[in-house]
Order: sequence, then structure tokens, then C-alpha cells
Amino acid sequence: MDFIITPTIALLLFVTGMAAGFVDSIAGGGGLVALPILLSVGMPPQIALGTNKLQGSFGTFSAALNYVQRGEVKIKEAGVGIVATLTGAALGAWTIQHMDGGAIQGLIPLLLLGVLIYTLISPDFGDTQRKANLPAPMVYTLFGLLLGFYDGFFGPGTGAFWTTAMVCFLGFSMTRAAGYTRVMNFTSNVVALALFIYLGNVAWGAGLIMATGQVIGARTGSSLAIKKGAALIKPIFTTVVFLTTARLIYQYYR
Repeated sequence: MDFIITPTIALLLFVTGMAAGFVDSIAGGGGLVALPILLSVGMPPQIALGTNKLQGSFGTFSAALNYVQRGEVKIKEAGVGIVATLTGAALGAWTIQHMDGGAIQGLIPLLLLGVLIYTLISPDFGDTQRKANLPAPMVYTLFGLLLGFYDGFFGPGTGAFWTTAMVCFLGFSMTRAAGYTRVMNFTSNVVALALFIYLGNVAWGAGLIMATGQVIGARTGSSLAIKKGAALIKPIFTTVVFLTTARLIYQYYR
């Protein structure tokens, strides 16, 4: 796609990428920052969605790599989840090409609202590492397939669902859950991105400018999350979940 990038638009995209990467590396929801800007500079919706996946993939990779390098994530432990997420995302991306996603759009805000309420009424949610309630391979397989499918099919709120599942069922702290969530998000993002590229729905110039900002923002945000832990992650997490829920409710019921 031909998309004219003026110096002003380039600066806006770069700064937006940094902001989106910072937020997404801590609590997910970077699309809430990036997508409106992409639409505001005149991109058609499908191009904006594909470009958002491109720049977001760079951010999730940068954040995931930082969590791995800092010892918060062990890739071998996440192997089952990566494979399951990859499989689920491929199935979801294929399915959305053959059916209407309208039915799921009304359900997701309610599930996210449940996540928000549970987080708010659990004052020690993710504060410390705890004993797992279910075997890790079971959790990674089940949620990898389900959330991978959901991210390939629809997407918003995937990070919130992953973080909640890891805290509740694996006993992860918020910091550790944030790290493993970025790994799973990157996996499903790549699948969705491949589909957008195949369909030609990516503005490469704009996406790569934002990707540069994403890498910087994601590295900064994930480093802060590792340093500050739940004290930083929880308020940003609840804010992102609230804003995502509100946006989805508005879009579906308006």
C-alpha cells in the first residue's frame, strides 16, 4: 500500500510506537494506543490492523527477550505453551476468514469485566509467587489453544486473559506472568501478522517506524516492570483491562 509519511507523521508514529510498546510490555493493550493513531492518519481499517500487528510484534519480541534475559522467563518451560498457542492462532486466523466474528464480540467484554472485578477484589493478586493449582503442561496446552485461537480470531484482551490464567492456575507473580504473557502474545501475533502480510494489508514504512519506537518502549517498560514488580504492573493492568472492556462494549453495543 502507498502511504505518504510526512516528517510530522513519522514523528507521531515513532512516539506512538514507544508509548504503545511501554504499556504493552507491562500489561498488554498496546493496540489501544497504536490503533487509533493509525486510523487517525488516514489508514483504512484493515491496513491499520495489519500495520498494528507488524509494529506490535517487534514490541512483544523486545519485551519477551528482556524478560528472558533477566531470568523471569525460561523458554524451555514455555515450550508447550508456544506450540499450543501457535496451533491455536493458526486455527483462529483460518476460521476468521470463513465466518463472522460478531458473536464473540459480545461475549469478550463480559469476560474481561470478570477479570477486572476479580483483580480488584483480590488485594494480593499476583503479589508473590505461589504454588501452582494445576500442572503447567495442562495450563499451557489448554490456554495456548484457546487464547491462541482467540488472538488469531479476534484479539483484544488476550494478554489480560493470559496473565490472569498464569496468576490463578500457575501461581505466578505479576512480573513472571507478564513475561510469559509477552512470549505467548508474540507467538500468536506472528501468526496473525503472516495472514495480514499474505493479504497485503500492511503499510511497511509506517509499521517499521512504529516498530523502532516499540522496541525502545518495550525494553524500557519491561525493565521497569521487572524492577518494580506488582506495584507497577497491577495498576497499569487494571487500567488497560478497564479501557479495553469499555472500548469493546462501546463498539459492540453502540
